[in-house]
Amino acid sequence: MKNSEMNQEDELRPEYDLKNLRIRKFGPSRTLLPQHGVILEPDVASLFPDSDSVNEALRFLVRVTKQNTPFPT
Repeated sequence: MKNSEMNQEDELRPEYDLKNLRIRKFGPSRTLLPQHGVILEPDVASLFPDSDSVNEALRFLVRVTKQNTPFPT
């Protein structure tokens, strides 16, 4: 290090604690962020134009299956 670099005064305020700062990695070592989705197979995905139509179809399926549950004998 040059002498002038070593003598520089730190201008960072004490309330800015960077020791616990999370570093976001890029490249192959980067971990994926949590996802709350599913991946549809291409033949199924081609039947639905958007996520709203998928949700509507699944809600309909849930309603139908709940209404058509067999009664215990």
